[in-house]
Amino acid sequence: MKMFVVFVILLHVSQHASALELYEGESLVLPCEFPTFELDSPTVVWSRSDLSPPTVHQRQLQGDELKDQNQRYSGRTSMKTDALETGDLSLNLTNLQLSDSATYTCSVKDKMIGQRRVTDVQLEVKEWFPSWAKALLVLLVLLVVSGGLLCHYRQYFMSVYKVEVDSGVESVQLICKTTVCLPKDAKVEWKDKNNRKVHVYENGSDQPEEQNQDYKGLTKMKRNLPGDLSLTLKNPTEEDTYTCTVYSREGNILLKKDVVLYVRVPQVEVDSGVESVQLPFNTTLHLPEDAKVEWKISSYTKVHVYENGSDQPEKQHQAYRDRTKMNEDLLKTGDLSLTLKYPTDGDNYTYTCTVYSREGNILLKKQVELKVRVPQVEVESGVESVQLPFNTTFHLPEDAKVEWKISSYTKVHVYENGSDQPEEQHQVYKDRTKMNEDLLKTGDLSLTLKYPTDGDNSTYTCTVYSRERNILLKKQVELKFTVCRVEVEEGAESVQLPFKTTQNLPEDVKVEWWEVSSYHKLHVYENGSDQPEEQHQDYRDRTKMNEDLLKTGDLSLTLKHPTERNSGEYRCGVYRKNIWIRGKTVQLKVKGRVQVQDQTGDIRNRSSSIDPTPLMADQSV
Repeated sequence: MKMFVVFVILLHVSQHASALELYEGESLVLPCEFPTFELDSPTVVWSRSDLSPPTVHQRQLQGDELKDQNQRYSGRTSMKTDALETGDLSLNLTNLQLSDSATYTCSVKDKMIGQRRVTDVQLEVKEWFPSWAKALLVLLVLLVVSGGLLCHYRQYFMSVYKVEVDSGVESVQLICKTTVCLPKDAKVEWKDKNNRKVHVYENGSDQPEEQNQDYKGLTKMKRNLPGDLSLTLKNPTEEDTYTCTVYSREGNILLKKDVVLYVRVPQVEVDSGVESVQLPFNTTLHLPEDAKVEWKISSYTKVHVYENGSDQPEKQHQAYRDRTKMNEDLLKTGDLSLTLKYPTDGDNYTYTCTVYSREGNILLKKQVELKVRVPQVEVESGVESVQLPFNTTFHLPEDAKVEWKISSYTKVHVYENGSDQPEEQHQVYKDRTKMNEDLLKTGDLSLTLKYPTDGDNSTYTCTVYSRERNILLKKQVELKFTVCRVEVEEGAESVQLPFKTTQNLPEDVKVEWWEVSSYHKLHVYENGSDQPEEQHQDYRDRTKMNEDLLKTGDLSLTLKHPTERNSGEYRCGVYRKNIWIRGKTVQLKVKGRVQVQDQTGDIRNRSSSIDPTPLMADQSV
């Protein structure tokens, strides 16, 4: 089963840290490798825990996802286009800065296995010159050339302005003014940070043929050269740095100024389980009757389309069918808000609403970020059961169907026709789930999961359907299980790695305990008996499992004579017909012993973790 293969691979990948030293201005590759090609929908995230937001770079199968990227890394990071297909998750970081010095974490996320840290890379960025040398050099340069820079009108000016606006404004002005006398035949170019031409003014007029197509019809420049070179940009939606450059007829730079544009995107936060959420967009602009309104989350994923006076459901992505609604007479009222039903964390995106004229020109544009909070249930190792809560006051029909899932194809529990449907649930959850009686009447749709382990870490989705298969309710709950930890002193006769699960397991199951880091098998139980020939030699005659373990469900392993070398992570897997149906991880720590010699020459064995005070008292006698 692919889920088990992926799960074991993740557990067996060893985390390690490396250190790199470079100088500011250089570029480097932060190394990270992981078999993501074994996963269905992997996401790799490079992050820094000391930043907010912490994301340095994120990539999915569809490409880079940089909406949560920390602004200081904008335009400086990249990954291979086939990274998730090859497992080479290395990150390219350019134009290093002193503030880049930190620990970078490479993590992999997938719906089946949650989030796993793969590696940490320690980066230290050094200065080419000490600060005092830089200051001295700058002072000398200023003394030598300041006169020429002040007198010569063809100087290279570099000024940075910051402009901040709300998403949805009709336009913004990017300020560029100068008192320098510019020649009449000067050329003015506005470019964005990707070096695309935003606007070109030359020979006394605009040059729209030189403009990048993304800016067609969106820009306007003031005509009163040479003093005011400001640019008006319509419908700004994204943060960017715009550069205004003035060239002489010979191509020399006479003036250069940067304007940093910040666009505030409003955020809407809701809890998973709400019936609907509204993404607001209101305007006082007079909109033509034949205008077209589109809500999107990407250039190709349409959430809702309104055109020719009505909704166009055939144009929206299937993930949003029957889940969206816009107000009537929206063009007259100016209320372009979108209502999204049954939101989950899968809907966490930045939504863009664009209004087009009949000719396809953009009249308005606004972005809204949606964040659906998923409640988290944390459970300690050893508990007998855990409840995933879901209560509603919504009146549910008697013929409603309730499904708990962890993916589109893995059913955890199904309730239909007034009773549970165990034949529909995945065998991993057989005899391990329970829902309350009269759940449709009481509105308590909570799920009880018995004998939870770290293998159950996932986001669980409960969906309520009508008889016609329409969604009535939907909620998500994230389960986070704390890995079981066992400590013992070296020299103990034995230690137990605990694992209890449901009773009366099928007689044809196979039980394996192994060491995660080395793949060494500690113990194998199959066909009703132990299989010592499959054990690694280091564990021969050192392990024992209980009798009638399949009947009792007690799959705990006893390890005799543990030593400090046995410290590490151990995994138990239960298989049926080569399919993983149960599993648990146990972290074992064996505390070493130290030898201490007193004044009489006696050698005493003491645990390294024991308070040395009593021993000191012995020496003083």
